[in-house]
Amino acid sequence: MRVVLAEDLFLLRDGLVRLLEAHDFEIAAAVESGPELDRALAEHRPDVAVVDVRLPPTHTDEGLQCALRARRERPGLPVLVLSQHVEQLYARELLADGTGGVGYLLKDRVFDAEQFVDAVRRVAAGGTAMDPQVIQQLLARRSGEGRPLDRLTPRELEVLELMAQGRSNAAIAGKLVVTERAIAKHTANIFHKLGLEVSDDDNRRVLAVLAHLNRDR
Repeated sequence: MRVVLAEDLFLLRDGLVRLLEAHDFEIAAAVESGPELDRALAEHRPDVAVVDVRLPPTHTDEGLQCALRARRERPGLPVLVLSQHVEQLYARELLADGTGGVGYLLKDRVFDAEQFVDAVRRVAAGGTAMDPQVIQQLLARRSGEGRPLDRLTPRELEVLELMAQGRSNAAIAGKLVVTERAIAKHTANIFHKLGLEVSDDDNRRVLAVLAHLNRDR
């Protein structure tokens, strides 16, 4: 699996290269700026891009904008964005086209090698990997008196948070130490209460949930 990596901090970039190579990824390019990222994505056409949001020369959202441009030119290009802090605007922009192959993780997650590599693989396969803190903020923004989320039970909210991160029923069941049948029942109740179409496709249901949470108040 070929990866283009963009990170301006040398030590972190080098560490990510070593980590990914240790898990059988091929690093097609490892760059440190927006212009270099644009060129690398166009030249190498990787299976997945792992991109820091803030890159030179602007140090604002250069990395994200490069990734969005690349996805417009090559629809469905898998992109995993790394950020120092949760920025809901970045999450909304990344999810705006309503397709999979996207992820948003805080940089702290890269120190959990298993979690980070799983997220890269999930995104590369066309799935979705959202940081738990991003989901928590979206959930908080969508809650309030009379809102659909208020009709969910505490267990359903727990399942919803894990579902929105991109986890399958089997993974959620393992995390909560319950049966897949129990999780299937919870997810059906969640979709009904949120007015969403029930789907057995893991990524489609994640995108439906994220679209719901991403709507303005």
